[in-house]
Amino acid sequence: MTLAGTVAIVGFPNVGKSTLVNRLTATRQAVVHETFGTTRDRKELLCEWNGREFMLIDTGGVDIADPSPITRQIAAQARTAIREADLVLFVVDARAGITPGDEELAQILRESKKPVLVLANKIDDPSQEALALEFHRLGFGEPFPVSGLHGSNTGDLLDEILALLPGESTRTVAGDETIRVAILGRPNVGKSSLYNRLVGEERTIVSEVPGTTRDTIDTVIERGERTFQLVDTAGLRRKRSQRQGIEYYSELRALDAAKRADVALVLIDASQGIVEGDITAVEVARKAHCATLIVLAKWDISEITIEEIRPELQRRLRQRPDFITVSSVSGRGVTRLLDKVAELYDRYVQRISTGELNRLIAELKAERQPPSKGQRRLNLLYGAQVETRPPRFRFTVNDPGLVTRDYGYWVENRLRDRLGLEGVPVVVDFRRRS
Repeated sequence: MTLAGTVAIVGFPNVGKSTLVNRLTATRQAVVHETFGTTRDRKELLCEWNGREFMLIDTGGVDIADPSPITRQIAAQARTAIREADLVLFVVDARAGITPGDEELAQILRESKKPVLVLANKIDDPSQEALALEFHRLGFGEPFPVSGLHGSNTGDLLDEILALLPGESTRTVAGDETIRVAILGRPNVGKSSLYNRLVGEERTIVSEVPGTTRDTIDTVIERGERTFQLVDTAGLRRKRSQRQGIEYYSELRALDAAKRADVALVLIDASQGIVEGDITAVEVARKAHCATLIVLAKWDISEITIEEIRPELQRRLRQRPDFITVSSVSGRGVTRLLDKVAELYDRYVQRISTGELNRLIAELKAERQPPSKGQRRLNLLYGAQVETRPPRFRFTVNDPGLVTRDYGYWVENRLRDRLGLEGVPVVVDFRRRS
C-alpha cells in the first residue's frame, strides 16, 4: 500500500484535536474526554478519502509553559511527529482566540519549516466562521474553519490535505501478513518501556505514575522478512469499579486491541511475583482468542527464580503459555522476544491435516476411556480442523450430550500438548453425526 504522505495534528491542550482526528478517520480510536490533557502519546491512524490514504498522527496538547515531566515528554512527542510529517495541522480554539500557548507553538512550527494548515476548530455554526479571521496573525495563511464535533467543512479539509501531500510515502504500514501484537498487563508493569525498546525509540511516554498510557499506540516494524504491528495499551485493572472516567475508555481500547491481535504479550512484573491483576490480563487475552506469551519483565531486579515461577504459571493459566524473561533497561531477552512471537504466530495459524488429527483421536481413545451415561458411552468418530486464528477443531461424536466438562478440557489440553499449541487458544466443537 502506498500512502499519500504523513500528517501531524498539533495544538494546545483541549482545543479538540482528538475529536477532529476521530472525525477525519471516521473512527472512535482516539480517547476523547473533558479532562485537560487526555491525549499524551502520539497515535498513528490511517485516514482514507476518495480512494487515497495517508497517515494521521494525533499528539498530546503542547503547553511549553508547564514544567511537569509528563508535559515536557508530551511536547517532545509532538516535536517528533512534526519532524516526521509532510504536513502539519495546527488546531486552535476559534472561540478562545489566540492564546499565549498558540503563539509559542506557532514559533516551533515556523522553525520546523514544514507546511502548516491552521484549523480554527469549534466553529459549530456557519455564522461563527468570522472567528477564524483572527488567526491570520499567526502567519500561516488562510485559517480553515472546522467543527470536529459536527463535521463541518471536514470534507473540504480532506481535499485540501491530499492536495498538499507529496503523493507517496516510504512509511511501512500493516498488511495481510503483518503479525499484530498487543502488549497487555496491569498498570505500571513496564509495558511502555518494553514497547520503546522493541521499536527502538522513545515512542511512548514512560513514567512511574500508574495510568500514564491512556490510548492504544501502534507502530509497524520489520525484522528480517517478518512485519510486526506492536500495540501498547493502557493498564488493565482487576476490579471493574476501579475503571472510571478516562481509564474506562482507555481500557475499552485495550480490550479492543486484544481482540484484533494475533499474539498478546502479557507483562508480569517479576520483581513483585504473580498477582491477581496479572491473571486478569491473561484472561483478557484468552477470551480475545489470541495466542499468549508471558513476559516476565524487570527480570534484572527480580529475586524470583524460574523454578519458583514456572509451576505457578502452569497451575493458574489454562492455555499453558510459554514465557520469556526480559529487562527493558538492559535489553536482556528483548532481541529474542520477536522471534518467540513469530514462532507462536506460526503455530496460531497452522493447519493440521485431517489424517494427523484422526490418528490423534485414536490415541486419545486408547489413552482414556470416554465418559458414559447409563448404557451409552461417548464415541469419538472422526475430526477435522475447520478454522485457524485460532485453530478450531470439530469432532464428530455419537452424542454430544455425553461430553463432560472435565473430558472436554482434557481433550483440549491433549491437543495442545501433542500439536505444540502451548499458549494458543484451542477451540473444540463436539457435533453429532448427521
